[in-house]
Amino acid sequence: MSNDFFSMRGIVKQYRMGDEVQTILKGIDLDIEEGEFLSVLGPSGSGKSTLMNIIGCLDTPTSGTYILHGRTIRDLDQKELAHIRSREIGFIFQQFQLLPRLDALKNVELPLVYAGVPPRERARRAEEMLVRVGLKDKLHHNRNQLSGGQQQRVAIARALATNPTILLADEPTGALDQTTGEQVMELFEELHDEGRTIVMITHDLKIARHGSRIVNILDGVLSEGVSAYD
Repeated sequence: MSNDFFSMRGIVKQYRMGDEVQTILKGIDLDIEEGEFLSVLGPSGSGKSTLMNIIGCLDTPTSGTYILHGRTIRDLDQKELAHIRSREIGFIFQQFQLLPRLDALKNVELPLVYAGVPPRERARRAEEMLVRVGLKDKLHHNRNQLSGGQQQRVAIARALATNPTILLADEPTGALDQTTGEQVMELFEELHDEGRTIVMITHDLKIARHGSRIVNILDGVLSEGVSAYD
């Protein structure tokens, strides 16, 4: 029985390289419950980044079915997919992706600009999100005035700004030292406790264990648990 919130069945992703076809994802089945904190654990080359791109509607599968909020993703046009990316999925990247010439507030406002939110309202919401992640005193600091952990918190605030259905985090502690990474994971746990749905892609078992559930991906095959890492 499929899950109307998030369900993948038989997801295959292939790329043609010359005369050869390379299969990256090999029949992925995955259900995510609303409010769940899912860790997708796998080494480099396992297919986890490809899976993340499909979850985030940045790429489409070669075959299989992906249902999000009752909609079959393959049936949507590019405008509808762009709407999902800008309104329903909050992206958090390893390298933060902050614009250097904008302060923290303006960086957080960016997705709201694309969503057509009026200037006063987007400034209010951006400030609210920065306060939420503990950066009340850093609103007008530029990227080079922020530590790595503070930059990641700005990135999290930006992802939260549109009140997305899913927070999709790609190696969110990969560019941070261990202590700062743990602080960021504490924030993720707080967001999960508030009812946020989080999907985190990571190669680090210690980080993965912050999730409420772990799935393992290896050679394009998904399995429950972390047996490949024990």
